[in-house]
Amino acid sequence: MTTLPETTAPLTTDDDLSVWPASTTRLTGGDLAVGAVPLTEVAERFGTPAYVLDEGEVRDRCRTYRQVFPDGEVLYAAKAFLCRAMVHWVREEGLGLDVCSAGELELAVTTGFPPERIVLHGNAKSPRDLDTALRLGVGRIVIDSASEIARIAALVGPHGHQKVLVRVVPGIVAGGHEKIRTGTEDQKFGLSIADGSAQHAIVRILDQPQLELVGLHCHLGSQITSVKPYLAAVRRVVGLMSRLHKQHSITLPEIDLGGGHGIAYRPGEDALDITTLARRIRAELAGGCQAAGIPVPRLTIEPGRAIAGPAGVALYRVLVVKHTGSHTFVAVDGGMSDNPRPALYGVRYAPRLVGRRSLAGPETVTVVGRHCEAGDVVAADVPLPGDIRPGDLLAVPVAGAYHLSMASGYNLVGRPPVVAVADGRARLLVRRESLADLSGRDIGL
Repeated sequence: MTTLPETTAPLTTDDDLSVWPASTTRLTGGDLAVGAVPLTEVAERFGTPAYVLDEGEVRDRCRTYRQVFPDGEVLYAAKAFLCRAMVHWVREEGLGLDVCSAGELELAVTTGFPPERIVLHGNAKSPRDLDTALRLGVGRIVIDSASEIARIAALVGPHGHQKVLVRVVPGIVAGGHEKIRTGTEDQKFGLSIADGSAQHAIVRILDQPQLELVGLHCHLGSQITSVKPYLAAVRRVVGLMSRLHKQHSITLPEIDLGGGHGIAYRPGEDALDITTLARRIRAELAGGCQAAGIPVPRLTIEPGRAIAGPAGVALYRVLVVKHTGSHTFVAVDGGMSDNPRPALYGVRYAPRLVGRRSLAGPETVTVVGRHCEAGDVVAADVPLPGDIRPGDLLAVPVAGAYHLSMASGYNLVGRPPVVAVADGRARLLVRRESLADLSGRDIGL
């Protein structure tokens, strides 16, 4: 167990480290501790690049969701980040799980997660995805296209039974980037309400006795920081539920509003207030259902990034500092293979020098990765001390979601390890990918 210097002081809410895990503390010599573990200690023990995950932050965020949605179902979106420890934490904190593949599903179930509390998503589910879901007894399958209806019904068999939801497209623009907006008509997910595709699919499902339609699903996109799009989605989905009740005499008991809850990646950025979200969604849902004369369905939400993202920190070692014209490039030992999000979505981070105290004034630099791509940028135009040099340790907060889950084998550098920190202890959750791992798959000779 790590013993911290007596000068350790907790951060205040208005500190420039406000986007870091709540357990973050300052140490002497310019170091930071997360979960009472110095980041320099993590780097020395496990190497860099490395992902650090604050177990306490993950658990606290799970508990907050359970508190503000006490009567609903909260499913952790596994695509944000998944490992066996995460499955264990989520289950202990009372959340369900939503998965997008047979791989995510099998990892969860073999770790002990109850399959009946898992929802399977996917716009193009493979035969393996569906076979695995039915074999393991997944709780619900979200139907994303009309062609899935017959496929699932055939796999279930005439004497089987499977609960399903239909993912509908409400025609609402929301999300932090055009590539992560999924509530509009011009993308690959779901069935449109406007053109009647959703209604047509629902009628077909009702003709399949082995499929039980239990509700409607609607996911607007990711990194949404305003409550208004969710309220608009409630109105449109409740409107569809009302029409189904009148036309087909069916009452759907569930409504799943997906996730996409936005978080702040840099101090001062907006984040979705989930307490306000919960209060206003419940009010909108109750009012809409009362006006439509239908019972209020049980609400389900699917946060992923909002639970894992702020709990993570990425650690890098500086390899090169290069001055080119008016630009300074700080190259680190990771990059787009362990975080492709800046290249994909233009995401901006706030890296920080840790491990030594610098008296040099800040200079604007661009932190870049080690990969053979001009677009391999970790953080563009950010302030770092003017004396930044090779060997320095940089820490990037809000790195818990869509880092390892989207990491690649580009340039065969190997994916970083995941290290959990809590109560002064650091332990390895996912080991570093080795050359033996990479070469073991290559059987060409």
